[in-house]
Amino acid sequence: MRRKNQRGLTLVELIVAFTIMMILTTMAVPLARSRVKVMRERDLRYALREMHTAIDKYKDYADLGYLGPQKLGTNNWPETLDILVEGVKLPGPDGKKMRFLRRIPADPFMGKTEWGMRSDQDDPKSLSWGGQCVFDIYSKTQEKAADGKSYSEW
Repeated sequence: MRRKNQRGLTLVELIVAFTIMMILTTMAVPLARSRVKVMRERDLRYALREMHTAIDKYKDYADLGYLGPQKLGTNNWPETLDILVEGVKLPGPDGKKMRFLRRIPADPFMGKTEWGMRSDQDDPKSLSWGGQCVFDIYSKTQEKAADGKSYSEW
């Protein structure tokens, strides 16, 4: 029996409250993990789109002759990703540089700015780079998307 001036919870009430909190916490953890994965996928799509756009823009400018003579064997594709950031010196007396990227974005799954690269002479599904030029990029992560497709195939 309780006295009128006693306050607090009984042991049973505390156990029930903690049990409910644990159940709610275990339900929230998978939701948080899936939310993080969705955000990483979105960031990966954005980074890939940004770099593919820069690579294509480099190719277009090189094909039009704006970037001067290109190295043989590259087929007017950039030799490395760093060229897109450092820029290409334009022909002419003023010596201006044209840059295609401000920086190489980090792979959201790997946390590094290291990307897998393919040249236009490599097999489209190849995970090794021939080294001639940068035609395509991909994430080096081994993780798979919800549809079962590897992120390196995006």
